[in-house]
Amino acid sequence: MLGGHFDLEDLEEQIAESESKMSNPSFWDDSTAAQAVIDQSNQLKAQYEQFNELVNDSEELTLLYEMVSEEEESDMKEELEENFLIFKKKIEEYELAQLLSEEYDQNNAIVELHPGAGGTESQDWGSMLLRMYTRWAESRGYQIETLDYQSGDEAGIKSVTFLVKGFNAFGYLKSERGVHRLVRISPFDSNSRRHTSFCSVDVMPELSDDISIDIKSDDLKVDTYRASGAGGQHINKTDSAVRITHLPTGVVVSSQAQRSQIKNREQAMSMLKAKLYQMEEEKKEQEAAAIRGEQKEIGWGSQIRSYVFHPYSMVKDHRTNFEVGNTQSVMDGEIDGFIDAYLRWKMSNV
Repeated sequence: MLGGHFDLEDLEEQIAESESKMSNPSFWDDSTAAQAVIDQSNQLKAQYEQFNELVNDSEELTLLYEMVSEEEESDMKEELEENFLIFKKKIEEYELAQLLSEEYDQNNAIVELHPGAGGTESQDWGSMLLRMYTRWAESRGYQIETLDYQSGDEAGIKSVTFLVKGFNAFGYLKSERGVHRLVRISPFDSNSRRHTSFCSVDVMPELSDDISIDIKSDDLKVDTYRASGAGGQHINKTDSAVRITHLPTGVVVSSQAQRSQIKNREQAMSMLKAKLYQMEEEKKEQEAAAIRGEQKEIGWGSQIRSYVFHPYSMVKDHRTNFEVGNTQSVMDGEIDGFIDAYLRWKMSNV
């Protein structure tokens, strides 16, 4: 039953294709491309092993059920219930991964956080979201690389750009694109008044060098400046950080992760490439929506998700209506429920 649903043969073919590439004598001629193939192969093998583990768990669960059925007062009933819940969670996680079939879903993700108006309050909200995504990424074994970090004046962040490295990172995190709204009693308000804060989240796939995006050098304004770490932990003595402005669109990208100005420029160009690609995709989506007669507002009023800490506790996604009452668990990185609901919602609206 599981084999037919998850297309095991297709998975085996992809693994065989990756291994064939790795056996080619010229495989290491391009070390970056080679590493990408190895990473993908490892992820496919992990997915294959995960599938086989599900098959074994299913067989053991069936056997345990038969044993419990034969004995009405069996002390294994509690064990059966526990194992079933664990198995159900594993199935849901595996099924979630199968929803990622769009182009670039398997890529790393570039994430940008930009707090809205509101000073310290909104900047603190931005840092809370940064922590949430960091916790989520760590729980999946993904790596986080900060590309650009602008700390807030008193607390939080003015903006941050980071790279999430891992198989399907973009596929999962694309669900987070949009405006996130926070309602809480402000810890920065001496009168303990309720405040509403906003932060925009932008997510783009990290694109490989073989993706062609036409960027003319005459359309670029390049500035260099001294890089500083998160919270001012370190300051380089040279102008190694790079900011690139794409004049025709007004898109601005920055990188200060590397100590070399050349490396930061390469990283910034990669980010610009991803941003322009994302803009083109958004344009296509808007044109398709216009043909279908859909109306979509873009602005601070069109938040995708609300996080309410007061007067009650709830996090609700306004696209899918999926909601969670435990706000602390969400802020600790437990957002898979929102991701799953979004992917299923998007698939049903295609």
